[in-house]
Amino acid sequence: MSFHDEKAGSEDGAEAVMHEQRTGWKGTYYHPLTQIVMLGFVCFMGPGLFNAVNGLGGGGQLDPTTSANANVATYSTFAAVGFFAGSINNKLGSKMTLQIGTLGYCLYIGSYLSLNIHPHSGAFVVAAGAILGICAGLLWAAQGSLMLAYPTEAEKGKYIAIFWAIFNLGGVVGSAVALGTNFNNTAGTVGNSTYIAFIVLTAIGICIPMLMADPKKVIRSDGAKVIIPLHPSWKTQFLGLWVTLKTDPMILLLFPMFFTSNWFYTWQWNDFNAALFDLRGRSLNSFLYWTSQIFGSIGISFLLDSKLSRRARAFSGWAALMILIFITHIWAYFYQIQYVRPGPSDIDIHNKRFIGRVFLYILFGFLDSMWQTTTYWLMGAISNDAGKLAIMVGFYKSLQSAGAAGVWRADAVKTPFMNLFISTWVLLVSGLLFALPMIHLRVKNHTDLADETLVRMDSKGHIRDVEQVKKEEQLAAATA
Repeated sequence: MSFHDEKAGSEDGAEAVMHEQRTGWKGTYYHPLTQIVMLGFVCFMGPGLFNAVNGLGGGGQLDPTTSANANVATYSTFAAVGFFAGSINNKLGSKMTLQIGTLGYCLYIGSYLSLNIHPHSGAFVVAAGAILGICAGLLWAAQGSLMLAYPTEAEKGKYIAIFWAIFNLGGVVGSAVALGTNFNNTAGTVGNSTYIAFIVLTAIGICIPMLMADPKKVIRSDGAKVIIPLHPSWKTQFLGLWVTLKTDPMILLLFPMFFTSNWFYTWQWNDFNAALFDLRGRSLNSFLYWTSQIFGSIGISFLLDSKLSRRARAFSGWAALMILIFITHIWAYFYQIQYVRPGPSDIDIHNKRFIGRVFLYILFGFLDSMWQTTTYWLMGAISNDAGKLAIMVGFYKSLQSAGAAGVWRADAVKTPFMNLFISTWVLLVSGLLFALPMIHLRVKNHTDLADETLVRMDSKGHIRDVEQVKKEEQLAAATA
């Protein structure tokens, strides 16, 4: 692969050496979009199928308590690992981190098969959930770093949407399998064949990272190499977490949005879907929920990648989310006041009450995908540096999981449905309100890559203050 001699100004505000794209099958394989598609299928086979199982309400079990406790374990360990997962990703590399992260999903779904066969093995499900949380923290750190580093500025919304669409196909396919295998099931619990099919698919997902390209060999569509973070000492990585907050404190205003981004699942899946519908209704709802997420992510990407200025796109995305939050939750309130825990679980697809509630559930799917896509887009609008993005994604997943662990525990101890519903509504609105000043002050119409570096090191790996390094560089340039 040859290099052009000239440098070209990139849309990120920095000069970049341009590289010739590969041709033929290598050009296709090493293209960033191909790698994003492969990344999407990794998450299709892992988190996508995890979502399909959880989206059935109670993990497909008649009693949702074990599933709720397993989710507490999952998101608790996820929160602990996720906080430092960006640093681990920088140390091990994205491919290795992604590979390790795929391992927990097969075990987790297998634990539900064990629960079907041995009804008193609930402790194994909870333990599998804890292991999954560790793996998931690593997987999502690697995923976030790759997904935000591969596209150019103009492609970010499109790449996020493509990833999100493929990822959510896992939920769609998984829900379709559950619907087909349980259409005439009157037991209220998902059958063994459903779990076995999911185990096979998650095992395939473990193999995909082995086939992905080394990120160092990928050339972006604008001819620039993907920015690969350094692999410095652990001390530097931990310092990077502190420096991110110290040098860019506006990120703190995104923390409520991060915290809320998995909170709403508990009410939607366990306290609406599982509480109101029979197994066939739950399965169809889950299928439509994940299908709608594909269209939601694609739809919001058209707005986020439109020809408006970046700031206008940020404010437009914010407004779209706020409007949809109030539409869905005002609508849902009038259903929530009609039932209390544990819920009737008796609405079948032929029941006249099904229609209005399933359309609401579809809108919840739209809201989820739009929220997640916009959150990633905002992080990408703040920074283009892969190392900084990995740390921000670590914050995102850690806080997301801390919130999820708390709300799943609240559900496990039988907190009233209305309390969980109101908390969901309030946190969604609060997350957007806190993000608004960050969007106003921090989102610019271009990102200056020269200001992206968190820390710099000398040739011996010693940490240097970035401002001091800049002053030394300016002095050297002036005396040259």
